[in-house]
Amino acid sequence: MIPQERLHQITQRFEFIEASMSTGEGDIVALGREYAELRPVVDQVRNYLQVTQDIEDAKAMLDDPDMKELAEAELPELTAQLPIIEDALQIALLPKDAADNGSAILEIRPGTGGDEAGLFAGDLLRMYQRYAEAMKWKFDIIELSEGDLGGVKSVTANVVGDGVFARMKFESGVHRVQRVPETESGGRVHTSAATVAVLPEAKDVDIDIQPGDIRIDTMRASGAGGQHVNTTDSAVRITHLPTGIIVVSAEKSQHRNREIAMNVLKARLYDAERQKIHDERSADRKSQVGSGDRSERIRTYNFPQGRISDHRINLTLYKLDAIMGGDLDEIIDALISDHQAALLAEMGQ
Repeated sequence: MIPQERLHQITQRFEFIEASMSTGEGDIVALGREYAELRPVVDQVRNYLQVTQDIEDAKAMLDDPDMKELAEAELPELTAQLPIIEDALQIALLPKDAADNGSAILEIRPGTGGDEAGLFAGDLLRMYQRYAEAMKWKFDIIELSEGDLGGVKSVTANVVGDGVFARMKFESGVHRVQRVPETESGGRVHTSAATVAVLPEAKDVDIDIQPGDIRIDTMRASGAGGQHVNTTDSAVRITHLPTGIIVVSAEKSQHRNREIAMNVLKARLYDAERQKIHDERSADRKSQVGSGDRSERIRTYNFPQGRISDHRINLTLYKLDAIMGGDLDEIIDALISDHQAALLAEMGQ
């Protein structure tokens, strides 16, 4: 049973924010953000309260001879709706990750497997680019180091849009591929891997970086050619001395590179702090989706069989071509549902 007092408090807060925004009082930006977060929750609350009230009204109508027939027709339908609406409300009331509504930094690096791992890292990059395009997110490559045969040594990208981190965060981990490499003449299936890290954007988070904690170096950008290349020290490398984190940005503008590199550094430091807090909280729990363990093998892409398997939720799909083409919603929706179920079970304990 959902506590009525809690629902009343949520509705009251929403109505207060609504009134404050209409009169222009308070921090409009902060109020607008909270309003946007609470609105879908309040919609679920009001729907739930309306159905429960309709059920009570229908039960009362059973005692009225003139209304009994109508009540008997409505009551089964309303009673059947209630568990569905209640489940939706419970999910809406789950604790929210503060980073879910924001953008994300995506990092992909080849793991074991040599050139084939680099080729697979490039395939993953294109998969996420296509998914971002389908979601109408902006996908900006910040740093790209290309390997041999058209593969990728490392890539960092900024994925900008509403709710990017909420949908992308479960992609962090080791992605394993099983296929015949282009360099394999004998037709043997090889296994290689690439690691993916999805970091929450830290622009609106207070990350304290002391000037003495960083070293900023400039260097000459490299690229496809032209007068600009190798003529100005536009590329920027920032080293965070306490942690050893190094971030590089090599756009044409040095000013822009400093901004990009600082944003990526903040994201990595923010992610490290979130990971530390998570590890402390989950030390005595079983591993679950969203653990963020970068060393965990989360998924296998089997090309000969056209199969993709997510090992965290025992999900297997035979639609590898579509998924590599950016059709990730079915997997991501399943991961989110599993995570929500784990949270609900935890709250019920």
